[in-house]
Amino acid sequence: MYSRKSWGGDTDPFILTTLDKPKSPPDQDVFVSLVVFEYRDEDLVGVWPSPAALEKEYICTKPNIDKKYCNSTQLGEFILSPNASDSKSQILSTKINLKELEAPRYSVKKTGYYCVSSSAFSDGAQYKGTVEFRNAYGKLPAAQIAKLPFYAGITIAYAVIGIYWGFLYIQNRHDILPVQNYITAIIIFLIVEQLMTWGFYDYKNNHGFNAGAKIFMTVDSILNAGRNSFSFFLLLIVCMGYGVVKPTLGKTMVYVRFLAIAHFVFGVIYAFASLYITPDNAGPLVLFVVLPLAGTLTAFYVWTLSSLNHTMKDLLERKQSVKAMMYKKLWWCILASIVVIFGFFFLNSFTFAERSSPDFVPRHWKTRWFILDGWLNLVYMVDIAYVAYLWRPTANNRRFAMSDEIAQDDEGFEIASFGGSVDEEDARSPTREELRNAGSAPTAGGKGDLSPVPPKPMSEGGAGGRGQRASLDGETIFAVGEDGERWSEDEDESPRGSSERQKLTGKNK
Repeated sequence: MYSRKSWGGDTDPFILTTLDKPKSPPDQDVFVSLVVFEYRDEDLVGVWPSPAALEKEYICTKPNIDKKYCNSTQLGEFILSPNASDSKSQILSTKINLKELEAPRYSVKKTGYYCVSSSAFSDGAQYKGTVEFRNAYGKLPAAQIAKLPFYAGITIAYAVIGIYWGFLYIQNRHDILPVQNYITAIIIFLIVEQLMTWGFYDYKNNHGFNAGAKIFMTVDSILNAGRNSFSFFLLLIVCMGYGVVKPTLGKTMVYVRFLAIAHFVFGVIYAFASLYITPDNAGPLVLFVVLPLAGTLTAFYVWTLSSLNHTMKDLLERKQSVKAMMYKKLWWCILASIVVIFGFFFLNSFTFAERSSPDFVPRHWKTRWFILDGWLNLVYMVDIAYVAYLWRPTANNRRFAMSDEIAQDDEGFEIASFGGSVDEEDARSPTREELRNAGSAPTAGGKGDLSPVPPKPMSEGGAGGRGQRASLDGETIFAVGEDGERWSEDEDESPRGSSERQKLTGKNK
């Protein structure tokens, strides 16, 4: 329970205990003992008969009155320690008459883990009741209220990612890769899914867990299964190089889609089984729910990692260093996520090792939701944002995807400017070896018909010669440059009427 000061609200928080009306009202007074206290005050409830006693005396009975554990006015109530009044939280000890059915109301002034205990005081008393823990902010359990602002924040974060992605998508809408359409779809899906999750907790907080909340929960479970399947599908086709290394996956895409659909179906079955089957009622049939989902999940893991390794190996063999670096960053992202997940599980194992302790839930009820659910959503969001950043739309998407980087060997060989290197190659005279390989005999005297022309001097820059081509290293993934414009300009560097061109073509005017 949270105090009104902690989360705000319109009403003061309280704990209300209501006993159901018996089918056959008793002819005489029948009492039920009731106590409400904060968990840290457990030692103040009941008294030890002796230092060597194994159990406390909890109920004020006539024998306990005679032993001075309580007084006659407390008959039928829980026994409290003499220093119970020193507690910072109120301790309510009372008795309820089943003939009158009073509903004791306990006001919560401080945030804490509150306990309610009851016992039949009169012989043969049978009763049923309901305990309502009502917080000031609404009807959502105190252990889940933190999910309300958390999922609202996650929804806003995905919306910001979607706005940024949408801006780039519209700006470069004529140069979009197929894989970027899938990323667009999953971003929109995530915004809707997180909005529905936030809506479920908001509805439950305002209306309680009624039929509408159950419908919300069912829809949210289906969307969650869809998110998992869509995410694994997207990661797999990205690791296969779809859109960047391969323009199409062919029949492989059909198999990937079948695997994603199967994972979605098994995920929905698992979600419904988790909602309507408690662990106590789960029998051997639960294996038919868990095993198919585990099988498709394993298939995704193995296929994704092997595809990523194959794509990186292929790019490195073809010396596509820029694209290879792109997939290497993705590999580091996946590795970092795995390390974070296993590291978090390892640290939590020490915490959950104490779950058999009575103090486990009272000490961790505020943060248990984050350990079980919250941090995984954060890791997932970071991964999606990073993949979207690597594959973001730019002005040269298709040009980058459909072109291969020129292989460069580091053997003392340096590539000059594109324009200058072409002119040099066209202007030099062929050697004897080249003529022999071409099947042409040299002229008398061993001299060729073409007179050698000295190559054009390489300049640092300017109209006469382009500077050395800037390396692709360090550029963004889809930034290719303006080579198309340079090629058209280089064609005009040697005018048709120049003496140099006339020598090369053999035309003299």
